[in-house]
Amino acid sequence: MADLTPHRPVRDRSDKLLDDARTLIPGGVSSPVRAFTAVGAEPFFVASASGAEITDMDGNTYIDLVQSWGALLFGHAHPDVVRTVAETAGRGTSFGTPSELEVELARAVVEMVPNIEKVRFVSSGTEAGMTAIRLARGVTGRSKIVKFAGCYHGHSDALLVEAGSGVATLGIPGTPGVTPGAVADTIVVSYNDLAAVDAAITEHGDDLAAILVEPVAANMGLVLPNDGFLAGLRAAADRCGALLVFDEVITGFRLGPGGAQERFGVAADLVLLGKILGGGLPVGAVAGTGEVMDRLAPEGPVYQAGTLSGNPVAMAAGIATLDLIRSDPSIYERVQSTARSLARGLIDVADQARVPMVAAAIGGLAGFFFAGEEVADYEGAKATDPETYARFFRGMLAHGVYLPPSRFEALFVSTAHTAEHVDHIVGAAERVFATP
Repeated sequence: MADLTPHRPVRDRSDKLLDDARTLIPGGVSSPVRAFTAVGAEPFFVASASGAEITDMDGNTYIDLVQSWGALLFGHAHPDVVRTVAETAGRGTSFGTPSELEVELARAVVEMVPNIEKVRFVSSGTEAGMTAIRLARGVTGRSKIVKFAGCYHGHSDALLVEAGSGVATLGIPGTPGVTPGAVADTIVVSYNDLAAVDAAITEHGDDLAAILVEPVAANMGLVLPNDGFLAGLRAAADRCGALLVFDEVITGFRLGPGGAQERFGVAADLVLLGKILGGGLPVGAVAGTGEVMDRLAPEGPVYQAGTLSGNPVAMAAGIATLDLIRSDPSIYERVQSTARSLARGLIDVADQARVPMVAAAIGGLAGFFFAGEEVADYEGAKATDPETYARFFRGMLAHGVYLPPSRFEALFVSTAHTAEHVDHIVGAAERVFATP
């Protein structure tokens, strides 16, 4: 267990590696949020991780509430997944041709996730989002898509406008390199605002190919859908003939075995999957009905391809992870209980310290904002104070707790997080709030 005594962790090896990395890698990191710039800190370099804890190159151990950004439902280095990966890699790390493992993982996905019949594997959530939009346009013969401010669907050009996650963290209003033409067919509306969706349909409905949404927004902090919001999107898509696309890269297999569709009882036409699907290895997927999915090449005219798609090691890790879920579906009650306990504990200590905070939890997701009222959309998330979060992040890190290095990210709870971990996190928060 990480030490609850506040301290400035030794950083000799991490600092040396960061200096070296900055001469070789832009910003010294392979993904921007990892640079810790939004929280006024510098990243540590990881040596190892196990269960709910992560250890850096200098031997500092932290309770990890990032969990590879949600990819690890069962914590770091679960023995079943590690064993499967090692055994599979010994038989070959990449084939570039079909393997039985693709069929096995696809069958598991179809059996677990409602309303889908076929799956196309890719290597990332970005690829999945890009493929889904191209497919929706190919199926409908239309050009425009509706997305929601603060929802992040990967870094493909058309989906970066008003995105959450790292784009929000770094305060980038779009990004150089994306042309106006690339986003001309992207219509951005406010999350939880059905009236705005109706207005977009009134203006663009005849040319609307897809409505794309994170069913639970987890890239502007954790923002839950209002009652009726997702059902309203289903009705709106039906009304104008667009496809409803659920981006479940985060929520898939995290809210329950069937993800958000199962949790909320709303059917999507296409579902994006990733993270837990790969058990910690790089995997993404697009899934849907046979009628829609068969428009992809080679069955249909919509082209998509990838050298490492269906990578055997990633497929095996995904199979091992989904097998763990199917062997004990009660895990969702446990992770949700842990997530809710964490949210309640943070609220309690914030209230005692008279620090305005709201928090929420659903499935294996939790989140909080330093705000006096509930946050329902991206505008509300942006209105929260970045420096308050940054100070809290640094204080919690000094007490052995690794939070997301951005106020626009959710907390990820795994089966490896225990009541003892929650007690430690809440105790650390109490001490941070008590520090002038």
